[in-house]
Amino acid sequence: MTSPLVSVIVPARDEAGNLPGLLNEIDTALATIEHEVLVVDDGSRDDTWAKLEAWAAENARLRPLRHTESAGQSTSVWQAGYEARGEWLATLDGDGQNDPADLPSLIERARQGDVTLVAGHRTSRHDDWLKRISSRVANGVRARLLGDETPDTGCGLKVMRREAFLRLPYFNHMHRFLPALVQAQGGRCVSLPVNHRPRGAGRSHYGLNDRLWAGLVDMAGVMWLRRRSRLPAALETLAPVDTAARDERMERTT
Repeated sequence: MTSPLVSVIVPARDEAGNLPGLLNEIDTALATIEHEVLVVDDGSRDDTWAKLEAWAAENARLRPLRHTESAGQSTSVWQAGYEARGEWLATLDGDGQNDPADLPSLIERARQGDVTLVAGHRTSRHDDWLKRISSRVANGVRARLLGDETPDTGCGLKVMRREAFLRLPYFNHMHRFLPALVQAQGGRCVSLPVNHRPRGAGRSHYGLNDRLWAGLVDMAGVMWLRRRSRLPAALETLAPVDTAARDERMERTT
């Protein structure tokens, strides 16, 4: 089997009402790009898994993975990245708020070769006021403490090369800090504006505690990790060939 160019990773928990339309949109957006879609059912209590099995029987590009108990978004993304066959990984949330139509532009930018991670930036949010405020505070604190120059690390739309992703340290909630982790290994990140849509069905499993207090603890850990593992971006420079000396050596050996 030929490996796909892009593996799309969709973590999902109780998203049976949102996945049908989302999966169709992904295939439409990537119609000209060889791809696979890995949906991780993260301990859903609705019929997400049953529907995924039925859809996979009709769509060879769909590869469902399942956690019998919820392991969290970071674990879902990391496990799917490990199982993926594509050269590039593209992530988006399973609630349908990320627009798959943005994927081609992010993939195109990533393939230009001068960046490690391309992250989406939701310039117009369609969330309730509490979610918007908590996200704004978290992004501001993170940017000040980590200096990752990424305005919206909470956006699920991201594209990066699989081999670079697998070099990152794995820990719970790592998905919130991908730009900082990439930069700690000498990589470069850019952000592109993307669309953001209202949730179609179901409800979010993140509350204020998950976004604020847990995020602060994780941020302290990332700061510690960056101080001990930061690598500069490196370029290989080759010395010019001394053609006269080379020719002289060749004459002596003939």
